[in-house]
Amino acid sequence: MATHQAIVSLMEELQAIDWYRQRADDCDDVQLKEVLVHNMNDEMEHAAMLIEWLRRNVGEFAAQLDKFLGVDGSIA
Repeated sequence: MATHQAIVSLMEELQAIDWYRQRADDCDDVQLKEVLVHNMNDEMEHAAMLIEWLRRNVGEFAAQLDKFLGVDGSIA
């Protein structure tokens, strides 16, 4: 159950990042754009925390991160 909660929360954080980015990209007010980008970055922090929780608690997730993160060359 905890893994499901983490995955759903990660999906929501990624969606929020996308929403804030879209809003910031379309915003003409400089100060509001700064607030939206700040909020987007906060959501990235939350997503990173969830990814780290998944890495620590789901062995196959950790194996896939080890396989692809920080590796030079083709991702595919």
